[in-house]
Amino acid sequence: MTFTKEQFQTAIWLLLGIALVLLLIILGPVLMPFVTGAILAYMLNPLVDRLCKVKFGKRSIPRSLGALIAMLLLLASILALVLIVLPVVQNEIPLLQEQIPKFLDQLHDYLEPKLLEYNIHVKLDSAGIKDLITTRLAESGQKIATGVLESVKVGGTAVLGLIANILLIPMVLFYLLLDWHAIINRLHLFIPRRWVGKTTDLIKETDDLLAQYLRGQLLVMLVLAGYYSSALTLAGFSVALPVGILTGLLVFIPYIGFGFGLCLAIIGAILQFDAMHGLLLVAIIYGIGQVMEGFYLTPRLVGERIGLPPLAVIFALLAFGQLFGFIGILLALPASAITSVAFKHLRALYYKSTFYNAS
Repeated sequence: MTFTKEQFQTAIWLLLGIALVLLLIILGPVLMPFVTGAILAYMLNPLVDRLCKVKFGKRSIPRSLGALIAMLLLLASILALVLIVLPVVQNEIPLLQEQIPKFLDQLHDYLEPKLLEYNIHVKLDSAGIKDLITTRLAESGQKIATGVLESVKVGGTAVLGLIANILLIPMVLFYLLLDWHAIINRLHLFIPRRWVGKTTDLIKETDDLLAQYLRGQLLVMLVLAGYYSSALTLAGFSVALPVGILTGLLVFIPYIGFGFGLCLAIIGAILQFDAMHGLLLVAIIYGIGQVMEGFYLTPRLVGERIGLPPLAVIFALLAFGQLFGFIGILLALPASAITSVAFKHLRALYYKSTFYNAS
């Protein structure tokens, strides 16, 4: 069998491509700051482009200054989220330690008569549970401190590597934002000329899909943050503002964000209200919020175009979480949307192939 020059070159470039993919897999841990920086640069680039169009007199904002402003806004948003979460957690854990036994007594007084009707005898040991909670919370704090110290002693190199990666991300992000358009143009030149049209269409479709997802998801987050904060405030929750804002902002993490906000609201209800109506209020508020998100906000603002079946969402969360950790969970839905675009084009090519149509 003889190969033409074109076939030989194609085989060589395919082998080099496969070798490059294998090298990237091997260098996965090293690439973490670069991949993270590239994702953040893709998200912040439109903001930098708009900032560079702002003029002061006859001069526009330099791209370096626009990139710095965008990065500072991102850092401020992350710090604001951390400052919302930490006070709630720090204040509620000691109170929770005291209030859970009281809540269990109320729960026992409520359930015992109903269970006796079915000849079921249950007795909750509130004092024992209180001692257990007190001991566990104290031990958990000591174990965390001890674990951190041991990890520094045993895995000092790994800790230093993690810190170095975290410090490297802003540097990578800045240079990517600075040269974003030049990098895109260079990548465009690497595409084989016979595939330029199809590849450009595929990238444009993916870019439009991600832009629609990001804009819609941001609107959903803002609307739900306002709803949960307002509803919890009207219900009389003292932690309404931080818990409501946090629940709304974390909805971009499917199921996990909502579940975390729900847990904080339940803890707030246990700490603040003496009767079961606190939990009932939480159930009503979060039930309405989930219905709003699933049946109105997400279909209207994000769009049915990127909607994935519930099983596909769960599988994407598990798969990307297994492959890339917490960052993978955050990127599961956008990455799945990109994969769905690629799969749609592959399916169209498969249906047109002689392999599929041969009788």
